[in-house]
Amino acid sequence: MAASSRGVAAPPFDLKMGKLSPAPAPPREVDFRKQRWLGEPIRWCGGPESEPRRLGKGVVNAAAAERAEEWGIEHRNRATKLPFPSPRCQRLFKQEFYLRCSARNSAPQSRDTPPKRDTGIASEKDWGINLLDEKVNESGVNEDGSTWYRQSGEDVGDNGYRCRWARMGGQSHDGSVEWTETWWEKSDWTGYKELGAEKSGKNAEGDSWWETWKEVLYQDEWSNLARIERSAEKQAKSGTEKAGWYEKWWEKYDAKGWTEKGAHKYGRLNEQSWWEKWGEHYDGRGYVLKWTDKWAETDLGTRWGDKWEEKFFSGIGSRQGETWHVSPSGERWSRTWGEEHFGNGAVHKYGKSTTGESWDIVMDEETSYEAEPHYGWADVVGDSTQLLSIKPLERPPGVYPSLDFGSPPPQQMGDPPDSPRDPPDSPTTPPE
Repeated sequence: MAASSRGVAAPPFDLKMGKLSPAPAPPREVDFRKQRWLGEPIRWCGGPESEPRRLGKGVVNAAAAERAEEWGIEHRNRATKLPFPSPRCQRLFKQEFYLRCSARNSAPQSRDTPPKRDTGIASEKDWGINLLDEKVNESGVNEDGSTWYRQSGEDVGDNGYRCRWARMGGQSHDGSVEWTETWWEKSDWTGYKELGAEKSGKNAEGDSWWETWKEVLYQDEWSNLARIERSAEKQAKSGTEKAGWYEKWWEKYDAKGWTEKGAHKYGRLNEQSWWEKWGEHYDGRGYVLKWTDKWAETDLGTRWGDKWEEKFFSGIGSRQGETWHVSPSGERWSRTWGEEHFGNGAVHKYGKSTTGESWDIVMDEETSYEAEPHYGWADVVGDSTQLLSIKPLERPPGVYPSLDFGSPPPQQMGDPPDSPRDPPDSPTTPPE
């Protein structure tokens, strides 16, 4: 993030120009809805359920399908999810976390359910952040012995920093069920605005979860352009099985079309684990880079994975990828492939595998790729009305904030105790 408490004067925001107008005579002028799925998590099916794997625009021959059957892996072009066979575990990982705040002076209500998987970054409307103007500090005991609390307030700091926040939570009479939710909005004289929320909880079965969501508006100090960034982190753990998942999503946009999107995911069900990473980068002038990398393993030592990457500009570019498998005895199989698109209709396709197959051909084929994000700057501005409507503190005439882009952001309000900020231990690259 840019300057967080955040240190420069807040000029008015011009959505048409996508810039923040410079402040009058300061000491120095300082000038992320639809997620495109780049590839499904590789799934251990425990049986020979598979179909031929598509590599780029071509389909691998029947040998690939047979190999997939041997591995018990299902490859598809659409999203698939890590299975959770037991009914209780299915319920745990499919229910949606939902919290409703009832009328004033009554206890806030919550259901003890975790967030959904594979839902990306929720919208402002989905989170329903509603901050009170007055300070509140309430608590109480329900008829069943459970307790609850509700608090709200406002913090201020240097450079016009302002944070309005609200927090609520509760627990059962025996402490086996707990939940908490925090909302906040932040602003300062640089034009920085932030809207966010955080939820966590556990239920009587020992299942626990945590999620946070945030969107930010700021002015990039190098390009002088307005930027909007959105992010979400979610995780849940089973209280009775060796099962859990973690996801981190992010989207970044600027007013000239530069866009970056990505996700990191991890999951485990007893003896099976999988990881996935993907990213999209658009420079706003026609260049696009997309990639995905996913792999999985079992405690018995079987490992397999798939990754690919594409780069294009003005019809010229390349695609390349690899599918691999390692048996418990250490025997390795892999197939690599590539495509070179020359922009004149000619495509060079090549590849090979450790079983001796290979191909190297040039053919006429239409090149298809997405040069612009499906969801871009105009879309995110239209969906960020609550963020843009945040009102910062009024800056007195002749007062200019200090210019310190290196200072850390202010402490978030309402961090739940022992909140996991990193995914469970996982390798950063596919095991070789």
